[in-house]
Amino acid sequence: MKRIPHGTSPEAGRPGEAPEARAAPPPAGSSARGGEDRAGGEGDALPPVSVVIGEVQLLLAEKRTSLAVMRTGIAVLALPLSVASVLIATSKYYLIEHVLPVLIPLGVFSLALAVFGVMLIVRSLARMRHCDRLMFEIKRRHSVIAQFIE
Repeated sequence: MKRIPHGTSPEAGRPGEAPEARAAPPPAGSSARGGEDRAGGEGDALPPVSVVIGEVQLLLAEKRTSLAVMRTGIAVLALPLSVASVLIATSKYYLIEHVLPVLIPLGVFSLALAVFGVMLIVRSLARMRHCDRLMFEIKRRHSVIAQFIE
């Protein structure tokens, strides 16, 4: 393994070497292979494959976030249902007239939680469908990576 003196880096060149003598990096958007990593053929105005893969990774991350939101919505929706089942199971131990001042706010709160849970689930389903449509569009435009996307 090559040792690098302290205070220098491989990109900095040798001490005393002129900056012009170092190899310049390729311009942005090009590669050392002469455009072979483009998503389309020669002459196309398509982005490089790495950019397309980055777009797909971003969409997959958004879809994963939508799945987490759906999981949260299901958990929020399950809470009022479990409270209602406990109240129904224990209803023979109390009279509704005696606990009505507690049941009304509890019912309103449970209804609000149920609506919020349904809203989270519906929103996450809509976002996942949107991500699927965008991924289908990327798959349609870039045949090079279409084989890797279902």
